[in-house]
Amino acid sequence: MTDTRVAVLVGSLRADSVNRKIAELLRDNAPAGVTLDLVEGLEQLPFYNQDIDTDAVPEVVTAVRERVATADRVLAVTPEYNGTMPAVLNNAIDWLSRPYGAGAIAGKPFGVVGATPTPYGGKWAHEDTVRSARIAGAVVIEDVTVSQPAVEVDPTTDPEARAKLLAALDTLVQGQPADAA
Repeated sequence: MTDTRVAVLVGSLRADSVNRKIAELLRDNAPAGVTLDLVEGLEQLPFYNQDIDTDAVPEVVTAVRERVATADRVLAVTPEYNGTMPAVLNNAIDWLSRPYGAGAIAGKPFGVVGATPTPYGGKWAHEDTVRSARIAGAVVIEDVTVSQPAVEVDPTTDPEARAKLLAALDTLVQGQPADAA
């Protein structure tokens, strides 16, 4: 396998977030030849507004777009807020989707994983994230979505949960290449 770079969009801003810990776990346990790049700065992105999406976009927008555009794959690691994806993730996908059809996320194999302290593990947020990413032009890889309940289990230490998360990463890495989309 050639080297593969995965841009990781973490949907939680909390420093002690379980989802950030999941992203770090995946980064630290990535297979040989795979690098996970946790894309920082999502909280600094202004709310998407076509009026400011010009040749002079804010520097943070350019930086986030470049990090995702140069990646081979994209993985969202996110909790669920009020039955949907967090605003910070939704806003990032909005920025990454532009210009429409040629945004940084267009044609990229995409997956979503995460955990919430509910029996559903973030299922609705993950469904919304997949739908939004697909509309933005990403190539959603089937069997990558992992909605991990974190009610009685710490997904970063539970062997079964860790195995599901690492298998999802492997599936994303092995998924359809961006140039075959």
